[in-house]
Order: sequence, then structure tokens, then C-alpha cells
Amino acid sequence: MLFVTLRVIHIVLGVFWAGTIFFFVLLLEPAIRDMGPDGGKVLQALGRRGFLNIMPLAAVVTIVTGLGLYFLVGGGMETGWGGTPMGIALGVGALASIVAFLLGWFGLRANALELGRLGPSLPELQDEAERGAALARIQALKDRNRTLGRVIGALLAVAVLTMAVARHL
Repeated sequence: MLFVTLRVIHIVLGVFWAGTIFFFVLLLEPAIRDMGPDGGKVLQALGRRGFLNIMPLAAVVTIVTGLGLYFLVGGGMETGWGGTPMGIALGVGALASIVAFLLGWFGLRANALELGRLGPSLPELQDEAERGAALARIQALKDRNRTLGRVIGALLAVAVLTMAVARHL
């Protein structure tokens, strides 16, 4: 029963995590960019709904349940199972998802929090040089997050694909 429970949690939250990132990178972020300054309102609304807390939580639970499954399927750490085609595929997927999480937490999320602080402060900046510097920083953070989102999306695609085919190798 433990295996089934871990598997259901892992799959449901993994689909949520990867699917949300794919949707965000492929559709939502470009649409927000097309909206210009009003796009920030969408991101602020997502922030108020806990997006920057829900996504990391889903990622962590996905990773922890995945590691539990890896241990259960592999018979613990004392076997050579990790060197089998299935073990290698699952290991590659796990590594990709862990790197995606770390980039999301220390990169994307940190940048988004800074954007959340900078954006609302713009109207208060009267000095043209300060305002210009803040706008440049905002654009740099947006550009960095666009790149990070694509990298994270690619890593999660690797994770999804390797885990989808692992048992058939």
C-alpha cells in the first residue's frame, strides 16, 4: 500500500508541477509579455494566490516521493539495480528534477520575489536615474526568469520522458 500511495502522490504532483511549468513557459509568460506593463498584474495575482509557495511544495513532495519509490523499486541501496537501464533512466529523471527544483528555488523564485518588491516601488521613484536603474533591473530579472523557465521546462521534460519509458528499457 505504501508503494501505491507514494506512486499516486508522485504522479499527481509531478503532473501538476511539470504541466504548470510547461503551460507557464509556452503560453502564459509570452501572453503576459504581450500585455506590457499590465502583465505584472497577472503575476501579482498569482503571487497573492500562493503560486510561489505552492509550486516549490509540489516540487519537493514530488521529489521526496520519487526518491522513496526509487528506494522501494531498487530494493534499497545495497543492490546493483541503480546500474540497470531502468535504474539509470529513473536516476537521470530524478537528477533532472532536482536540478530543476534548485534552479526554480534559488533562481526563478528569488527573482520573482525581487520583482514583486521592485514593481510596486516604481511609482515612488521620482529621481529619473533611480527609476531608470529600477526599470533596467526589472527587465534583467524578467529576461533571466524567461531563460530559467525554459531551462527548467527542458529539465522537467527530461524527467517526465525518462520516467515514462524507464520500466520499458
